[in-house]
Amino acid sequence: MSHPANTLSLVADIGGTNTRCALADGRTVLPDTVRRYTNANFSGLEVVLRQYLSDEGDVDPIAACVAVAGPVRDGAATMTNLDWQIDKDTLARATKAETVAILNDLQAQGHAIGDLKDGSIRPIVSGPDTPPSPKAVRLVVGVGTGFNAAPVFETEGGRFVPPSESGHANLPIRNDQELRLCQYVSNAHGFPAVEDVLSGRGLERVYAFLGQDAGDPRSKSGKEIMAACAEGSDPRAAEAATLFARILGTVCGNLSLIQLPFGGVYLVGGVSQAFAPYLAQFGFAEAFRDKGRFAGFMSNFAVSVVEDDYAALIGSAAHIHAVMSTPD
Repeated sequence: MSHPANTLSLVADIGGTNTRCALADGRTVLPDTVRRYTNANFSGLEVVLRQYLSDEGDVDPIAACVAVAGPVRDGAATMTNLDWQIDKDTLARATKAETVAILNDLQAQGHAIGDLKDGSIRPIVSGPDTPPSPKAVRLVVGVGTGFNAAPVFETEGGRFVPPSESGHANLPIRNDQELRLCQYVSNAHGFPAVEDVLSGRGLERVYAFLGQDAGDPRSKSGKEIMAACAEGSDPRAAEAATLFARILGTVCGNLSLIQLPFGGVYLVGGVSQAFAPYLAQFGFAEAFRDKGRFAGFMSNFAVSVVEDDYAALIGSAAHIHAVMSTPD
């Protein structure tokens, strides 16, 4: 294949296991250029990106933006499960792009909000009848391997998504069962963080906790729990999913009162997508709005699940396009 030189942007979504790369024309990701690479087969990001550029006919990108599953500070990223050097110098050297950027993966998901197709957004909790202002704050909440959340601001200078590590805040406690769950997590990890429950491995932990609490310990994987929910074959799986959904509703409600996302709350990530068909029946909305005298106020915030697997790539394309379009 042949691509025009110095015209397209390279975008990448770097997870702990795989890296997905694509080319973007402005804010539009080109679906036919999406490729997936297994990280274990490469010694670092530079090698992956060079392989991708070669696979795409030695394309010469004008810009590059990567989304990383880990905190980003001063143009450098640290990943929990991957010992790769990821910084702007490495990105520029690998791609020879004139403009480069590095985002946390949740930031990339936030930058995608507003550029997603309507069919990729599943409504979960309805909001006001009147559409929100284009400048209204939105909130993106990532539930997958881990948990994170950040507001999305539409400013005069463009879309701004601040970095965050909110998955490491304390778990909320509303009742005796959640207190016992918090103590169960504390005994295992020393600190009861939100993502110790609200994540893929967190769902497995909730299931195990319910077994211990009932004096009937057993374990299941996250996929097995969701499959049992779909089949109706295991009451404990439904109980675990219900507890998970209600805690997720509580946390999202708390974050909504902090950020006031009148533009909506957007759940992203693999676990969010898996739970999308069940959130209503498992009590997410009730827990989301359970804020005492502010329960009525919570109806200002719609909640949706993003079902586009390319959202991080779309957000990376939107961000780097905005960077290139902003005057120095």
